[in-house]
Amino acid sequence: MKVTFQDSETLQTVNLNQVRNYLQIHGWNEDKPFLENATLWHKPVAGEEFEILLPNQQNLGDYAARIREIIEILESVENRSQIEILADLITGLPNTTIQGVVMQIHTPNPDKLSGEITLLGVIADKLHKIKTELADKDYILAIKAYQERLPFLCTGDLIKENQTFILKNPRNFTLDDLGQN
Repeated sequence: MKVTFQDSETLQTVNLNQVRNYLQIHGWNEDKPFLENATLWHKPVAGEEFEILLPNQQNLGDYAARIREIIEILESVENRSQIEILADLITGLPNTTIQGVVMQIHTPNPDKLSGEITLLGVIADKLHKIKTELADKDYILAIKAYQERLPFLCTGDLIKENQTFILKNPRNFTLDDLGQN
């Protein structure tokens, strides 16, 4: 089964520099400018030449559509799913609601009711570990979710640092009462 990714809002958040770095790391060659708004990238694979049109600015009206095309080309060249490629390209999703379960409660802070939590949440239709710091009521709810294996919802600013997802500014941590009466 081939899964395609169509969420324009998420595609719009893919950082242009992250795409450039990804292409360079994966053996693509920057070729030449295309008009004033894009650059052509090429990669030969098994006797076939692949081409990517990379926008020069993230604020272009068709940026999300171009990123979608790039992911489709990478899917074909790398024989990986669009979801896997998108997860590599995402560096931040502001004001994102994560659904998942609490995997680990780290040692709490000694001076206040707070601590680091490791979550298992859905990002771009795939499960990922996410680190966050919760305090007060949210921290207590996270402990309850961990002990009782209850799913949760939490909103925050999702970033990716060194291949690790981190939920900054977490808020509205609630237990997801799916299937509960």
